[in-house]
Amino acid sequence: MQKLRPLLKKLSTTVTIMLVPHSKRGSINFRMPYALLGLLAMFAGIGAIYTISLTYHAVDFYVMKQKYTHMTGQFQEMKSTIDSLNQSESEFKRIFSLGSRKKVLDAMDTPKNDGSVDIEELKLQVAESMASVAEIREYMAKERDVYRATPQGLPVEGRLSSGFGMRVHPRYGRRQFHSGIDLSAERGTPVHATADGIVSFSGWSKGSGNIVVIEHGHGLSTVYAHNTKNLIKVGQTVKRGQEIATTGSTGVSTGPHVHYEIWKNGQCVNPEAFEKAARS
Repeated sequence: MQKLRPLLKKLSTTVTIMLVPHSKRGSINFRMPYALLGLLAMFAGIGAIYTISLTYHAVDFYVMKQKYTHMTGQFQEMKSTIDSLNQSESEFKRIFSLGSRKKVLDAMDTPKNDGSVDIEELKLQVAESMASVAEIREYMAKERDVYRATPQGLPVEGRLSSGFGMRVHPRYGRRQFHSGIDLSAERGTPVHATADGIVSFSGWSKGSGNIVVIEHGHGLSTVYAHNTKNLIKVGQTVKRGQEIATTGSTGVSTGPHVHYEIWKNGQCVNPEAFEKAARS
């Protein structure tokens, strides 16, 4: 007990705190023991620590709130993307239902008046038409939907009278390469475009008679020959299924039919491959 007396005496010792205002008023003095001053200092320290802790938690809460808001935004964006993908699923199935394409066949030189289209002459005529019609250049510069630009089905409902490849010419009786297919139909039967595109040629072309050429983009073109009448003109856009001509027997022909060709990057390919892909 005697050892604690000096400490108790020191704690009970008073100190004088003087406050000196900047005004002309006198100073303010008040006394307090060391023990009370220590308690006040301790409470002040605890208050400061508590205040700092509250500030830290407030900042942490704000950061967490920002992260939550960001994550919510990302979730909504992902949900929107998933919804878009779900909406596009049927479109992808429709596009990919075309299946694998057959090999592109090399074009062969075709004798004149053999029932096929004179490709070189038509290339020149198409080039002249495209050079003179600015709308064609603008149209071809745009990306075309692959599905709508891919030929599907046949231009007329008729009998396949001559297939693609080597055959005996019905007029000349010799074996020649046939660069398309012939579909027999009554004169005046509507001829329909097999894909969306723009007309690059509509007119007369030697043994092929009245002929229509449509550009579809992606290197694809279709040709419809021996028409009685062409119903569209150069520069006109067409949709798949649209009537573009009527069947006939103009040019070198043995009867009313449609000579139908598909060009891939300037070379003739078998239209039956596209027709079968459309059915699969």
